Order: sequence, then C-alpha cells, then structure tokens
Amino acid sequence: MPRNCRPAHLKDPLPVPEPVPVAGCDVCGALARQRAEAYTAGDKSKVIDCNVELRRHPHPRTLKAARP
Repeated sequence: MPRNCRPAHLKDPLPVPEPVPVAGCDVCGALARQRAEAYTAGDKSKVIDCNVELRRHPHPRTLKAARP
C-alpha cells in the first residue's frame, strides 16, 4: 500500500546558546579549539559533542559556590 505522507522537518523550539569556555582553563581551551576545527570541517556531530563536554566540564569556582 503506497504511503501519502512526507517527512516533517522540525526546528529546535528552544535553541540553546553555545557554552563559553572559561578563560585560563586548558580543558575549555582545548575543547573550544576542537569545536572550531569541527565547524571548519562541517562536522556538526563533533561540534555538539564539544558543546556537551564544555557544559559538563566542572570548575572549582562553580563547585564551591554551589556548596552551603
């Protein structure tokens, strides 16, 4: 039986801004460089992976502020 439907292309309803690397953090700097290289190469998957790692990367200043 033939299908009479077309694929739906949905946009992200809430675009999330890219994380900003913390100045002076070597890990953040390396991830930012990898992300820039991935943009240049057109590797969107790698860009997203770098963004996730940047968001999850802890910094002592942030952790101390969260403690009572």
